Amino acid sequence: MITIIAAISTNNALGKDNDLIWYLPADLKRFKKTTTGHHILMGRNTFESIGKPLPNRTTIIITRNEDYFKDGCLIAGSLEEAIEFAKEDEQIFIIGGAQIYKYAIENNIADTLDITLVHQEFEADVFFPEIDLKIWEEVAREDFKADEKNKFDYSFLRFQKKTN
Repeated sequence: MITIIAAISTNNALGKDNDLIWYLPADLKRFKKTTTGHHILMGRNTFESIGKPLPNRTTIIITRNEDYFKDGCLIAGSLEEAIEFAKEDEQIFIIGGAQIYKYAIENNIADTLDITLVHQEFEADVFFPEIDLKIWEEVAREDFKADEKNKFDYSFLRFQKKTN
């Protein structure tokens, strides 16, 4: 199973200036719980915005730079190579960034989308691809109101690829 996991806004914003736009502790907690113990695949920019391998996960960085090296991480030249490195994991997560998400969706690589939808529009320079409801079916949804820790209303959504 290959899952794309992302936090996006209502205008599909992902980030700005290689950073997150919002701080949503509930999303970070859910991300940690969901991905711990698994392989997480990401582009180099996403890794550099995080800054280090995340604990209790196998980090695979996708980059065209053949000389790129980060201690504690695997380096892949393509998403397909990253998936091959992770093939023993029954649950692989693609965690960004925008180019990797776009490629995975356009090339029919993911089985599931695990989306945190932040109910707000944001100015951004990177965006998540449109979720085509002819291809993806919403199978789970939890809605939450803003509170003292989480500044925005948000929803946890799961989409499965439709079977025809």
